[in-house]
Amino acid sequence: MAAPPILSFEDLGLIQGEGWLFRNLDIYLGPRDRLALIGRNGAGKTTLLKCLAGTVDTDAGRRTIVPGTKVVLLEQDPPMGAHATLEDWVLHGADAPPAHEAAAIADQLGIDLLRTTATASGGERRRAAIVRALAQDPDVLLLDEPTNHLDLAAIDWLEDWLGRFSGAFVVISHDRTFLTRLTKSCLWLDRGQIRRAEIGFGGFDAWTEKVYADEERAAEKLDAKLAIELHWLQRGVTARRRRNQGRLAKLQEMRAQRASMLGPTGSAKLGLARDDSKTKTVIDAENVTKAFGDRTIIRDFTLRIQRGDRIGLVGANGAGKTTLLKLLTGELAPDGGKVTLARTLSGIVIDQQRKLMSPDKRVRDVLAEGGDWIDVRGTKKHIKGYLKEFLFNPEMTEAPVGSLSGGERSRLLLAREFARASNLLVLDEPTNDLDLETLDLLQEVIADYEGTVLIVSHDRDFLDRTVTVTLGLDGSGKVDIVAGGYEDWARRRGEAARPQPKPRATTPVANAAPPAAAKKLSYKDQRDLDRLPAEIEKIEAQIAAAEAALADPDLYTRDPKRFASLMDQVARLRADKEAAELRWLEVAELSEALAAG
Repeated sequence: MAAPPILSFEDLGLIQGEGWLFRNLDIYLGPRDRLALIGRNGAGKTTLLKCLAGTVDTDAGRRTIVPGTKVVLLEQDPPMGAHATLEDWVLHGADAPPAHEAAAIADQLGIDLLRTTATASGGERRRAAIVRALAQDPDVLLLDEPTNHLDLAAIDWLEDWLGRFSGAFVVISHDRTFLTRLTKSCLWLDRGQIRRAEIGFGGFDAWTEKVYADEERAAEKLDAKLAIELHWLQRGVTARRRRNQGRLAKLQEMRAQRASMLGPTGSAKLGLARDDSKTKTVIDAENVTKAFGDRTIIRDFTLRIQRGDRIGLVGANGAGKTTLLKLLTGELAPDGGKVTLARTLSGIVIDQQRKLMSPDKRVRDVLAEGGDWIDVRGTKKHIKGYLKEFLFNPEMTEAPVGSLSGGERSRLLLAREFARASNLLVLDEPTNDLDLETLDLLQEVIADYEGTVLIVSHDRDFLDRTVTVTLGLDGSGKVDIVAGGYEDWARRRGEAARPQPKPRATTPVANAAPPAAAKKLSYKDQRDLDRLPAEIEKIEAQIAAAEAALADPDLYTRDPKRFASLMDQVARLRADKEAAELRWLEVAELSEALAAG
């Protein structure tokens, strides 16, 4: 029999703005629960954690806690400005932890608590917050994005600590690997409701898709249409997850090609590949060295980066990732060697500081300078349609930036930056503050980007899903160059002593080896292989025609019904195209497997 809860909230409700943020929520925590709290940006996850912690007054419901239970909340960005040093902040207040406990954890995390709060980096402030939370000896930990701004070593340490933790925790995180390793149950905050499943995060996607499918069937039985928001979100997320499986297969091919080019060039074939690559080179680094004072940050680094490469940079904070990034983009000159950039290189940078827009600006001001249309890399789009592509409610055009959650602001920034024409994209910790659905979207946008991408990230799963080459820095000046993602780099370094979770469904089911008896494609498979390319072209032409009609700047005002109809038509056609592309990929891979067998 399950242990009785030590913390619960019955009929929880909270009003935000003019309506209920959530209502009639029933939540309970057992003494050893390991819960992932999941939901879209703006759904209220952070607020819900604060309700559980008792730091927010709710408008309905009753909070019950077993006497003596200590609940500790780790906030995303706790205010520290009133304290001179990180140690002053860690040890302040009636609930301050014992100084010796704080010092012991700080030593293990590698944080100097004597650092002044004014000069502390995001990673140092995050470590200090973790020290204060863990040193209080909690029974229940409520963790809001605990891995933000942490390097890989600190994330690994925190995973080990939580794995040994004898109490309960609820965690909000965009780090899929972190969630997969640690959680045993899921709380899904969706459209003001809470659902709980006794499955770890690894089973979350399958569970949510089943919930969506059940809701759609129920709506059809009642002869009712799904709510517009549910319709575009549900279909978009589900299709995106399926489509990304096909992209992961292509990513594996790109990694294999890159591995051959990074390896020994002892054959004519490899020599030709390298010669051909010269016409595609966008960044050429030769024997690059950079030092600051007596410390050499980068030593004898050589790499030719091609158009279309996705390069990931990993390593501990201070190992030199930002320095290498600046060397590769020409922002910083090397002390030795040289970096040659293609003359046509035109980049955009989305950095971890998130220089966000003024809070009093409207969404339409940020995207379209107050208008209704945005130029997306040469294609004119209505901002309502473009907002939907980035998982926003299309009616949010008038919303002030200040009313958006931190994750929504980051998503809006991505939407604005990805609209700009460029052939080099530099992403510095792009996954901070993004929900899981937006990470799926970001993965898709990167995969479809025609230029070169440089990514600095500590998100292991995200790197495994996006990059073709990983540059690993250990702080000694050496840079490991590995074809593949984080897991490939960790394996190379021998850091994968414990089992590393594989990215979910990294290879489509269609890649499974065909039955031994199969000699050729079935009639249906062969027919789909032959007909689908022409069908995809036809659908693309229909999409182009509909988008051309939507490009009429007066259409929305003159004929809003036709505008809405065309928007729905484009959405349906894109879904049809995605399904056709996935089916063609499936039969094409099956055909190749049969030919090879």
